[in-house]
Amino acid sequence: FAIETGMVAAQGEATTLRVLTLNTDMQCDITVQTPGGRVAYEGEARIDGVPGTSAPIKINFLDTAGSVAPGLLPTGNVRDMIDGVEVTCIDNGMPLVIVRAADLARSGNESVAELNADTELKARLERLRLACGHAMQLGDVTTKNYPKMTLVAPPRQGGSIATRSFIPHVCHDAIGVLAAVTVGTACVLDGSVAHGVVRLPAGNPKSISVEHPTGEFSVELALDPVDAQRVTQAALLRTARLIMRGEVMVPGAVWPA
Repeated sequence: FAIETGMVAAQGEATTLRVLTLNTDMQCDITVQTPGGRVAYEGEARIDGVPGTSAPIKINFLDTAGSVAPGLLPTGNVRDMIDGVEVTCIDNGMPLVIVRAADLARSGNESVAELNADTELKARLERLRLACGHAMQLGDVTTKNYPKMTLVAPPRQGGSIATRSFIPHVCHDAIGVLAAVTVGTACVLDGSVAHGVVRLPAGNPKSISVEHPTGEFSVELALDPVDAQRVTQAALLRTARLIMRGEVMVPGAVWPA
């Protein structure tokens, strides 16, 4: 948008801009394809759950740790026993409670419809969510949509880890951008609930393919070579779509400027 409207100039074949997200006070570097100084929309990049292909947009999150909770691991531990279940409470862009599906007597391969009809599981997850809210120093989260609950299991479609996401009471067809970043982060933290079921690729950075009910979402994570528990980069791929352009007419009496 900024390039299209002349707020900033294109920088060559690809343009990287630093963006401040005001609602979370987080920064990210976003790289857009700009051949010939114009934003490109045609391309071969694709995302499961999004129709067609488009030009890729790479988003590198710079300071996502503790976006809402006080720190990456707000309980101070990479793994906790809460309400009788082992969990990892983590916030690397989105406060999540990660639970092994097997620990709740589920496979993690259930359909969205099955999980949304599973009233026993949903009641168990909500009780756990409320307890984890206090443990994560988020207070009473009864009326809040976070922390979100994520069931994890070994991958089944060639990815790194399988997920089922409740936001917060409804199981969703996919996984959100920052939730995928947070799950990916948990995967590379030794001792986390996710680390115990993930199939990690070699090397650094690591590309983590997060499976969800309608496909997968890949996240690239770089680890500090000295401190393997510190994530130095979290990046992901989106696609560019020019959807509409228009004008909204505001009466001068409402906005004299």
